[in-house]
Amino acid sequence: MLAYTEQAKPTVELLKEFLAGNPAYAGEKLIFSGVGHRDVYNISAPFLDRGERVIAGRVEDRDKESSEVMFFVERQGKWVPRNGAPVFALQDPFFTFIGEELVFGGVEVYFDGDDPHYVTSWRTVFYRGYSIDDLVPFAKGPLTMKDIRLIQRENGRIGVFTRPMMVDGARALIGYAEIDSLDGLTEEAINEAHLLRQQFLPDEWGGANEAHLLKGGLIGVLGHIAWMEEFNIRHYYPMVFAFNPEDYRYTPIKLIATRAMFQDGPAKRPDLQDVIFSGGIVRHEDGTASLYTGVSDAEAHAIRIPDPFLEYES
Repeated sequence: MLAYTEQAKPTVELLKEFLAGNPAYAGEKLIFSGVGHRDVYNISAPFLDRGERVIAGRVEDRDKESSEVMFFVERQGKWVPRNGAPVFALQDPFFTFIGEELVFGGVEVYFDGDDPHYVTSWRTVFYRGYSIDDLVPFAKGPLTMKDIRLIQRENGRIGVFTRPMMVDGARALIGYAEIDSLDGLTEEAINEAHLLRQQFLPDEWGGANEAHLLKGGLIGVLGHIAWMEEFNIRHYYPMVFAFNPEDYRYTPIKLIATRAMFQDGPAKRPDLQDVIFSGGIVRHEDGTASLYTGVSDAEAHAIRIPDPFLEYES
């Protein structure tokens, strides 16, 4: 029987619990080409589009925040831009499928004039279509809200995970709402989401990055949890939990990877060295799963780990 969370735990305690299991996984850097000297990071998991595996990635100069999202396909061990695919002026792409439709999204960022370093606000935006070639915009989230994710339940309704900031004394919380169709994805519906108040300590934060429908009706949430130490040094960890959409209960967060499991590499800034941003996860029939991540806001990696959702299906 699953245990549901009653009180948030500090990230440092979650890290101790994870490391106590002596995880010995090793990540692999993904090689991207065809983008000049720009970095590719905060990728999605691969998905099929017209029968071909595609990854969406954030493409950005090391010293700027203005970025593009491009779609890549694998050619001889490297990921290259897909010919003719659209390019979006977004950050941190994600996808899901609702019915037969592809739903794609990312973060739209607003700058102070033409200054590519000074961000004034941001919001999550959504596109829909039957392939990446015919995506059209259909919804926007509230200002300053990232990490809005969708999942279609077995009953046909659509679950919506949200992430309001600075609410009830917390830096950020995860919320959950349901809508009948994609037409119901409005700012009002997002703002009315039920809040999961015991996931994070008030001075820590996180969000949902991807949702998976599990056997038995629970929703497996892949996300991230973060905290900040002195001098704004950030620490981001990939995490998972299970959510019951019938009674809004949820299991304690568990970490599934750390920066040390990936190859050494550059960071966008010194304060971002210990940042692993969950992009997506692909579950395999052998009990393992491939986690796709951004690393240090400069690279994209993948790592094979034990399937973190299996325990929620037993």
